[in-house]
Amino acid sequence: MAAVLLVLASPLIAVLAATLAVVQGRPVLFRQVRSGLHGAPFRLVKFRTMRETCDDAGRLLPDEQRVTTVGTALRKTRLDELPSLWNVVTGDLAFIGPRPLLPMTIESLGANGLRRGCVAPGLTGWSQVNGNTLLSLDEKVELDLWYIGHRSIGTDVAILIRTLWVMTRGETRRGGAAVPQSHSPETAEERVPS
Repeated sequence: MAAVLLVLASPLIAVLAATLAVVQGRPVLFRQVRSGLHGAPFRLVKFRTMRETCDDAGRLLPDEQRVTTVGTALRKTRLDELPSLWNVVTGDLAFIGPRPLLPMTIESLGANGLRRGCVAPGLTGWSQVNGNTLLSLDEKVELDLWYIGHRSIGTDVAILIRTLWVMTRGETRRGGAAVPQSHSPETAEERVPS
């Protein structure tokens, strides 16, 4: 299915790539090593949404100062994830699952990082449709662990529907209803932002 979607989306991918090349320059793709199923590393690919702008000391400026207008639009609509369909084709990603995090972030999560890696990461997931960038890492992990313990076809369909809502309406924080109060995952000593 991912291969078919990749072919169908190829004209849009080409237009977006050309736009990014003009607006931001090359490369148009962002590649980064992330942790997959059982912690196996893989190279995530998506559209690059930020410039590589540095300060006088040669350090990258904060993300919010480097994100372009086109990049903001791609992130809001999730179109920056279109190239990640290739990761689904290769088996590194599923359509639905916890978003793949950096290996150092997974390591910092301790036992929760291991539990989170017992399912394949996904293009979209429970934490992505319940606030995503509006959530802390602790909140995202709690939502991911809830999803792992409650996976079902019904939950996955709900995530797909909510993903379409987020793509068209933007992110909203879904409050305490997203995870039942009885769920209390182990707390890691330190958190590293994703």
